[in-house]
Amino acid sequence: MVYTFDPSYDRTSELKAFDDTRAGVKGLADAGITKIPPFFHQPSDDSDRNSLPADDAKFVFPIIDLEGIDKGPAQRKEIVEKVRNASENWGFFEVVNHGIPESVLEDMKDGVRRFHEQEVEVKKEFHSRDFQRKVVYNSNFDLYTAPAANWRDTIFFHLSPSPPQPEEFPPACRGSWSELKPPDRTGLR
Repeated sequence: MVYTFDPSYDRTSELKAFDDTRAGVKGLADAGITKIPPFFHQPSDDSDRNSLPADDAKFVFPIIDLEGIDKGPAQRKEIVEKVRNASENWGFFEVVNHGIPESVLEDMKDGVRRFHEQEVEVKKEFHSRDFQRKVVYNSNFDLYTAPAANWRDTIFFHLSPSPPQPEEFPPACRGSWSELKPPDRTGLR
């Protein structure tokens, strides 16, 4: 989809109207919109089209293994360097052997899913652009500054150095989230 500039389009007003609903992307989808609002359209860049991988290309991204991070400074330094490299060159990575049981991770994902499936009125209590809060729900942290918004809603839990109290978590997310402990100095709990 190519978006052409329309001088009469008031992006700021449209962003504010979207943000003021506090309903997020799910609110748009639930409302049955038939056209994606222009502020979600990515700017056209023909160079991106020429660099797309073939359909059968395999994407391989960094996997950081935390096994042995607490065994000594040399092992820790090596793992930290892998994290730094993955962050600088990829922007994301998978972490394995982090010590969080699979059942806890699944419960956390289920809680987030339950949160997003709730009525808008329930989620509005957590909607904020104040990142000093311990629990923040919104659509795009950089909604007003990015060239285009991403089609997503986000809930963020600020867990370190002092996590939210159990009652500060949305009820749909209580359980495993509120049982997490802040990391110790090795990065593990």
